[in-house]
Amino acid sequence: MDKKITSIINSKSREAEAFRTLRTNIQYSSLDEEIKTLVVTSSAPSEGKSTVISNLAVSMAQAGKKVLLVDCDFRKPTIHKKFALSNNNGLTNIIIGDAKIEECLKATETERLYVLTCGTIPPNPSEMLGSKAMRKYINDFKEIFDLILIDAPPVLAVTDAQLLAVNVDGVVLISSYGKTEKKAIIKSKELIENVGGKVLGVVLNMVPTKANEYYYSKYYGHYGK
Repeated sequence: MDKKITSIINSKSREAEAFRTLRTNIQYSSLDEEIKTLVVTSSAPSEGKSTVISNLAVSMAQAGKKVLLVDCDFRKPTIHKKFALSNNNGLTNIIIGDAKIEECLKATETERLYVLTCGTIPPNPSEMLGSKAMRKYINDFKEIFDLILIDAPPVLAVTDAQLLAVNVDGVVLISSYGKTEKKAIIKSKELIENVGGKVLGVVLNMVPTKANEYYYSKYYGHYGK
C-alpha cells in the first residue's frame, strides 16, 4: 500500500535532506532561464518516480514556491493515492471539456502545493498528451503557478514522456539502486533528447540504508550540530 505523503517541513531526516538537495540542484541546473515546468520519469516501472516527485513537490512548496503537481501517467495514475485525494475529476476531464481547471485543482496539507490528478483514464493516452490542448493547459498553468511538476510514465514503456518532454523546461530521470541498468538510463536519455527534450539529471533512488548511512556520515553528518 502507498504511504501518504505528509509534510517534511523542519524535518532533519536524511530523506528530507536528500529532497532539499535535489530541490537545490534543480533550481541551479539552468542559470540562463528559470525552471518552471519539469517532467519526472523513469526508464521502467516500479523505480519510485511518483514517490520522488511527490516529496519533491512538498519540498519545493516548503521553499516558498506555489507548486502544481500534475499526474500525467494516464495508464497507471498514483498521485491521488499519495495524497489521499479523489480521482473522480482531473486533467483528462479538463482536456475533453467535461470540467474546468478550478473544479479539478486540489489543495493539500502542504501550504502552496496543489495537485491535479489524472481523472478518468482515457483510451488514447499518447494522443491526449501530445495534443494542442495539453500544450495550452501547460502554458495556462505557468500563469498561475511558480512551478509545474509532471509525473510521466516510464520512457522505455511508452512514448508519453517524450511527448511531454517537448513542452517543458527539463526532465529528471529516476533510477533504482541495484535494479536500473546503465544502458536503460542511456537509452532513456537518448529518447528524450531525440525529440528535443532536456535531461537535467538522474536521481538514484531506493539506496539501501547502510549505503545511505555511509554517505550521510561522510558528507552531511557534521552539519547542523
